[in-house]
Amino acid sequence: MREDKPLFTPGPLTTSEGVKRAMLRDVGSRDSAFIDTIARIRTGLLELAGVSQADGWEAVLMQGSGTFGIEAVISSALPAEGALLVARNGAYGARIAAIAAVHGIEVVDVAGPENRPCDPAEIERALAASPHVTHVALVHCETTTGIFNPVAEVGAAARRHGARLILDSMSAFGSVELDLAACAVDFLVSSANKCIEGVPGFSFALARGDAIAESEGRARTFSLDLFAQWRGLERDGQFRFTPPTHAILAFEQALAELAAEGGVAGRGERYHRNRDRLVEGMRALGFREYLPDALQGHVITSFRYPEGDRFDFEEFYDRLNARGFVIYPGKVTDAECFRIGSIGRLFEADVDGLLAAIEAVLGEMELDLRATTEGVQ
Repeated sequence: MREDKPLFTPGPLTTSEGVKRAMLRDVGSRDSAFIDTIARIRTGLLELAGVSQADGWEAVLMQGSGTFGIEAVISSALPAEGALLVARNGAYGARIAAIAAVHGIEVVDVAGPENRPCDPAEIERALAASPHVTHVALVHCETTTGIFNPVAEVGAAARRHGARLILDSMSAFGSVELDLAACAVDFLVSSANKCIEGVPGFSFALARGDAIAESEGRARTFSLDLFAQWRGLERDGQFRFTPPTHAILAFEQALAELAAEGGVAGRGERYHRNRDRLVEGMRALGFREYLPDALQGHVITSFRYPEGDRFDFEEFYDRLNARGFVIYPGKVTDAECFRIGSIGRLFEADVDGLLAAIEAVLGEMELDLRATTEGVQ
């Protein structure tokens, strides 16, 4: 029986017993066995992406959350005179723009509505009007809403205008098959505690070798210098500063479990099943999603607050939490929403448990949403 509450969130996520057990060891950061683990993880990440060092790709691990990884790439990759076009349709695209601004990097902001994918044609026009742009940043799965953005189309636009593509694939990598070369991705950034189902502690960048090489001397910070981190890993296999040893041990186990599940395709299938069961059940209870079906991804779903003023999300959240289920607040700016994730070590039975708890909580709150949403599509 699971002791921890299942986490229906965008991360950190519910992890397996095997991943938890992998952390019950103490290892030295300079131990040869630990250095070998780092090397296997770097190779494994490239294999997961369908690339290799022989193809000219590199994997760089970086201490800290996914945001640390994004900041490491942005603050290291762009030249002093460079400019970053940020395609954004949610909070995480906006965060990329904010990171760039802190480092004094010029931002060409291409903002779109949160309920639509980023528009490649608009990005193309912005690139044509701003020939000084050196890099384009795009969020793969914008977890504000759960929408997926058109990576291949945006990558092609960036390539046509001589710009490199930085892809924030935080909530997608490991559950979505993506051809990095065909999509013209130069940097892909993700973290340990998302679809690979490790624990928080480090992020990573998969990057073209020439993109890493040209970042030498560009870093605007000391500890987040991506080139220096890569060079250290290549030189002696070690992190420049204290590595998150337990998180790395857990991650190697998580990679093995991902392979056993059928790799990216197998994990994506489970997440899709979770999401389909969730949406079917939530609709039956009277809730409606923020995004239309055609745009909804399988990672996380934003649900609108019920109409009227009787629904109190904090009470709803607390009652669910007391029953042993954790969901997530919303980030949508033009509608009141909350979010429920479909990723992590969760299965359809866990979704059924959540739905039963939600039904019970609605009863406790004396809310019958089915009566108010009957006939709504």
